[in-house]
Amino acid sequence: MSRLPALTYREVIARLRQAGFVFDRQAKGSHEIWYNPETRRRTTVPNHPGVIARGTLRAIIRETGLSVDEFLSL
Repeated sequence: MSRLPALTYREVIARLRQAGFVFDRQAKGSHEIWYNPETRRRTTVPNHPGVIARGTLRAIIRETGLSVDEFLSL
């Protein structure tokens, strides 16, 4: 498993879209729910300025069902 790079909200969303996720709805505050209709998985992404914390990024990747390497190669 590779070390997670620092990714911004836009970089994470671009990778989610390539994995088949679409915007589902706005959650509480500045968080968004993204949904993959093929795998029926959901993930919550914070829409904050700057980079997403590595622990949060790891949780987002885990919720997508992809490995870290698969997510980073998108």
